[in-house]
Amino acid sequence: MDSITVLMTSPMSDYLENQLKDRFNLVKLWTYSSKTDFFKHNSHSIRAIVGNTKIGADAELIDSLPELEIVSSYSVGLDKIDLRKCQEKGIRVTNTPDVLTDDVADVAMGLMLAVVRRVCECDRFVRRGLWPKGDFRLTNKFSGMQVGIVGLGRIGSAIAKRAEAFGCPISYYSRSEKPETNYKYFSNIIDLAVNCQILVVACALTEETHHIVNREVIDALGPEGILINIGRGSHIDEPELVSALLEGRLGGAGLDVFENEPEVPEQLFGLENVVLMPHVGSDTVETTDAMADLVIKNLEAHFLKKPLLTPVV
Repeated sequence: MDSITVLMTSPMSDYLENQLKDRFNLVKLWTYSSKTDFFKHNSHSIRAIVGNTKIGADAELIDSLPELEIVSSYSVGLDKIDLRKCQEKGIRVTNTPDVLTDDVADVAMGLMLAVVRRVCECDRFVRRGLWPKGDFRLTNKFSGMQVGIVGLGRIGSAIAKRAEAFGCPISYYSRSEKPETNYKYFSNIIDLAVNCQILVVACALTEETHHIVNREVIDALGPEGILINIGRGSHIDEPELVSALLEGRLGGAGLDVFENEPEVPEQLFGLENVVLMPHVGSDTVETTDAMADLVIKNLEAHFLKKPLLTPVV
């Protein structure tokens, strides 16, 4: 397959890059000085794209590659891929579900515990030499807190299972009720926010879920409520979130994702009730390697005319 040209849109994992290089004719988008230069040399040779949560395959890129057959995303999220355009052109699309579920759910739990028990603040308290001057203030108990989950898919369900082990009552909002669970279902996100202490965003990013957490939802969660986001930054109206935290209308937040990554609102940096992570929910050695293997297997299956392992389109 070394004659098949595959485009990698941005730096991902070294392991994935090496696996692609060993099997295909790999072209790296970020090594070109301009789009014009890139298209001049590659537009008629590229048959596959490997994208991620930073750069996927938008309409412009897809239209510029007439030989494109498949987009294999190094992510479970598909918001950086123009799925409609792929459907129109008969371009296959795959992603990497399941393999990252545990890691992302683990991070969600870590963020909940870190915010509620003020783990990061405690760490700074000790490092600054403040302990000899007096004990750290009391925090709140996490076990038994009411956890509401936006999106009860693979990751949302994994979070629910973990939170249950802490004795947390689980409720959720999604497009439809899940008959296979005993969790309390709310048909709108406002009611969910009113009836939980921690709201976890774990749904896919679509036109419908863009800014699904707005001022109304944040106010419903209230000054004692905590917001956790391990989905996508654009699930939350970020300026409204910042305002609510600064004004004390929201109790705290744990965020692994942001609207304009890697840019993060500087107003958040000085807030002790906020825990920030640089979009690393699935970034473990084990999971990134498994994701890379799935990307490779999907590409090989396509070019060998075998069924795709994780087809989306």
